[in-house]
Amino acid sequence: MCAELTFGKPMLNLKQGLRGTLRQNEPMAKHVSWRAGGMAEQVYVPADVADLGVYLSGLPKDMPVYCVGLGSNLLVRDGGVCGAVILLHGALREISLENKSEVSGFIYADAGVAAPKLARFAAGHDLVGAEFMAGIPGTVGGALAMNAGCYGSETWEIAVRALTIDRRGTLHKRERNEYALSYRHVELIEKTEEWFLGAWFELSVGDGKASKQVIKELLQRRITSQPLGQPNAGSVFRNPEGDHAARLIESCDLKGRQLGGAQVSPKHANFIVNVGNATAADIEDLINLVEATVEEKCGVALQREVRVIGERARGNA
Repeated sequence: MCAELTFGKPMLNLKQGLRGTLRQNEPMAKHVSWRAGGMAEQVYVPADVADLGVYLSGLPKDMPVYCVGLGSNLLVRDGGVCGAVILLHGALREISLENKSEVSGFIYADAGVAAPKLARFAAGHDLVGAEFMAGIPGTVGGALAMNAGCYGSETWEIAVRALTIDRRGTLHKRERNEYALSYRHVELIEKTEEWFLGAWFELSVGDGKASKQVIKELLQRRITSQPLGQPNAGSVFRNPEGDHAARLIESCDLKGRQLGGAQVSPKHANFIVNVGNATAADIEDLINLVEATVEEKCGVALQREVRVIGERARGNA
């Protein structure tokens, strides 16, 4: 547990009138798909956007803030998180058809909407181009934050505008050209601290029935090729240009390698699974081992897709 963490002490500088759910010493293993990790200093589930603004504006200015959707791309170290964790999936879940012409349409989706739901919603309104979102095991907010993608497409190819919030609780509408975008990376050119609340997606009018069939096929492909029955965080590493991380990992005979309760999946080498009571340290140590081995044997420095936050537990430095 980090030295600065004040678990069990009163929370300071929070404004009165919060309508959401505020908890201290919250086990983050319940909120991440790896089902491992330490506690958060405080966790907040906002009632709505206005309530989130009140919460953010009442936090100490130097307190770290982490927005979490389904926790499908996140590892929280065993020592816990110094700061505030905001859980968006349970609160910001609205999705709507904004307008539609003969050739295109706009969908607005809150950050807490599951990415596959966006794909299905679009198909249900005969809009095509979002089918790949069915293969992203997270929320719209997470997909926006990392330009998530699969099957040759990326989130910011269809997202045209985002709704964000800053520490003062002020809302902003940001156009796509206000972001520096690249493979699995999104950054405001203006360099201000903001969090995604939702986005508008522009899609082409097409055959909704055919789109639903594509979604069904993509989901079946995931079931066949990925270890969905075990706790995991999706792809651990980005694919190097012109290659695949899974191929490199497998070429180093790491498929099935296990440390504690963490294992490189025998089904897909770019997945690390919790095979039973894995600690966050088990998972992170296995990530480090894979990185070091691939660099030594293949000369390739793998880049992580997963985000690691928090402090290692004492004794695991």
